[in-house]
Amino acid sequence: MENNSHQLEYRKYVLGFAAILIVVLYVLRLFVLQLTSDDYKTRADSNAFLKRIQFPARGAISDRNGQLLVYNQPAYDILVTMREQIGVDTLDLCETLGIDTAWYNRRMVEIKDRNRNPGYSPHTQQLFMSQLSTEEFSRFQEKMFRFPGFYFQKRTIRQYTTGHAAHILGDVGEVSPKDIEDDSYYRAGDYIGKLGVERSYERQLRGIKGTEILLRDVHGRVKGSYMEGAYDQRPIPGKNLTLSIDLDLQALGERLMQGKLGSIVAIEPKTGEILCLVSSPSYDPREMVGRQRGKKHQELSQDPMKPLLNRAIMGLYPPGSTFKTSQALTFLEEGIISPQTAYACSHGFHFKGLKVGCHGHASPLPLVPAIATSCNGYFCWGLYHMFSNRTKYATVQEAMTRWKDHMVAMGFGYQLGVDLPGEKRGMIPNADFYDKAYRGSWNGLTVISISIGQGEVNLTPLQIANLGATIANRGWFITPHIVKEIQDEPLDTLYTRRRYTRVASTHYETIVAGMAKAVEGGTCRQAKNTNYVVCGKTGTAQNRGHDHSVFMGFAPRENPQIAIAVYVENGGWGATFGVPFGALMMEQYLTGHLSEESERKAQSLIDRTINYGDAAR
Repeated sequence: MENNSHQLEYRKYVLGFAAILIVVLYVLRLFVLQLTSDDYKTRADSNAFLKRIQFPARGAISDRNGQLLVYNQPAYDILVTMREQIGVDTLDLCETLGIDTAWYNRRMVEIKDRNRNPGYSPHTQQLFMSQLSTEEFSRFQEKMFRFPGFYFQKRTIRQYTTGHAAHILGDVGEVSPKDIEDDSYYRAGDYIGKLGVERSYERQLRGIKGTEILLRDVHGRVKGSYMEGAYDQRPIPGKNLTLSIDLDLQALGERLMQGKLGSIVAIEPKTGEILCLVSSPSYDPREMVGRQRGKKHQELSQDPMKPLLNRAIMGLYPPGSTFKTSQALTFLEEGIISPQTAYACSHGFHFKGLKVGCHGHASPLPLVPAIATSCNGYFCWGLYHMFSNRTKYATVQEAMTRWKDHMVAMGFGYQLGVDLPGEKRGMIPNADFYDKAYRGSWNGLTVISISIGQGEVNLTPLQIANLGATIANRGWFITPHIVKEIQDEPLDTLYTRRRYTRVASTHYETIVAGMAKAVEGGTCRQAKNTNYVVCGKTGTAQNRGHDHSVFMGFAPRENPQIAIAVYVENGGWGATFGVPFGALMMEQYLTGHLSEESERKAQSLIDRTINYGDAAR
């Protein structure tokens, strides 16, 4: 009897412990479901509340003179909650929205695919169809009561006032999975800047989302605002941007470059503000909006002329004779030459069997006329004497390193830091590059072509324009930038701080004198203007096909207002397109218009075609 009593007592404790354990487990499970599980919270909230995202208006964009470039228009997205849309008449829905059943079925599969739509839940609203116009939405709204589970949200769609500046402005498109992964602000179906300013200033332009909380009944019908909107959060609009570009100047540049490959970049020297940034061929940004964007983008990406390529910051070109200005500055600072140093040029540089050709001009000649006539021989001799100077440099590698340091300080070989996505760094070779290429056995004659902007040297048109701005400032520049002002926010200090080269300002005066002489009676005579003094430098960059036509200059000589680089692929001599294009652009900016004679010249240049053939790239 005593054993049975003990067994009964033991069983009582076991059963009691089991009952307590079960209760504890249920309590813990309820705690997890109600307080820590987002899924349970989502299900509970979705039964009583409808949280509708309120999208902010994206910031507007204007040019430096206040001319509106980009604004917003109303658009609408159609959303779907999967658990609520069962039984919808899909044929009626498709007819109302102007889609077919195949598109409908494909879209439903895409929404449920968690690989493509990581935030999918059948209890929350998912994007079904985006960017309906007001007319399209009105048809849907009239019949919306027939489609349970389908909702709408008001958005805005970008509109562009002109067909200009596509590479500057960029466009807006739907976020990718990587965009969502990188920034928790976005969810599937949101929009983000894809190119240009829309991309680089996305944070400022996008604003901050708001939330409207609506109350629903047991049947899921919206009954009105919850607590009269006490818990709603209003969206905060994006910030407006004022660009540094002059739209009239930009339009002229694009007009001049019609039918041609290349770029025109103009900078205000004292501020680093980009006045125009032309890349040709271009495209109409007004065609890259709404649901047609994907189709249009595909067409442009398959175009062999590469209109999506921003040649101004991505095109890598030999700078040709415009580069001679940087060489003269380096030789002066290093004490290799003085302004009076004269070199002979017998139709080029001829030494130890090496020949670099040149056109006919007076010989020997000092630095200023060497710049004015764009003498190849002068700058070849300068580089040779620098790289073979064993009194100043122990090895050719040391001389090369000093040369490279000067080039980097002038803004070459690395990204300048312009506020546009995709900028290329260009190419400035160094000693290690040539040591590997020639197994350590090389000298100044081996690399002589870099002295005249050929060989391994490659720059972007932006870097060439920045060289012009640096010379105009006599030895400093501010990082070129496309945004002049951000609403209620200062610019990054990168775009307000001076960057100095390693060359004394007095040496720049010699280069300025040479560039002024080039316009007065040298290779840039077509740029001469009686209203102001122009300083310029031509370039004829050698190419596998026809040479590229290049011009770099600034005006006026004192207190310069504009520095410019023109690069026309396969355009021939610098004076063929580069110089007259540069002259017309400077006239437009400095006087506000083109004279009748200049307008006739502009049209003549536009009509002059270039047969690119297989050279198009």
